[in-house]
Amino acid sequence: MWCTLYIGGRKSAEIVEFGPYSITRNPLYVFSSVAAAGVGAQTGSLIVTASFFVACAGAFHFVIRREERFLEETFGDIYRAYCSRVPRFWPSPRLYRDQATLTVSTSRIYSTFGDGLIFFVAKPAFEIVEYFQNVGAIPVLFRLY
Repeated sequence: MWCTLYIGGRKSAEIVEFGPYSITRNPLYVFSSVAAAGVGAQTGSLIVTASFFVACAGAFHFVIRREERFLEETFGDIYRAYCSRVPRFWPSPRLYRDQATLTVSTSRIYSTFGDGLIFFVAKPAFEIVEYFQNVGAIPVLFRLY
């Protein structure tokens, strides 16, 4: 939601350099990777937690590269200067900059909130799978913890 406050409706129209976009060029992907790790953590396994993070971040690597090509072609030197100041993925909080006011697209906020609700489905889904494994209705193919 924090990222959407800054980028909602602006993603391909301008380079956003404030808020979360001042500490990493891809905060949506960073936080989505952290959320994926959180889903993995709900299994109780550090291996699954780390695997979910790495898999998500790895998938985003290809998306980031494609978006970078588009932004460089579209914004040229402005984007290259931004890239020279702000790290691609791992946030650098010391770079944080903000602005006093924001213009926010409320429809984007609602959409992001709805999209984020999927993370709340993971725990019940894991519990259902575990229940059916415990009663023998579905096989346990392997254990990670």
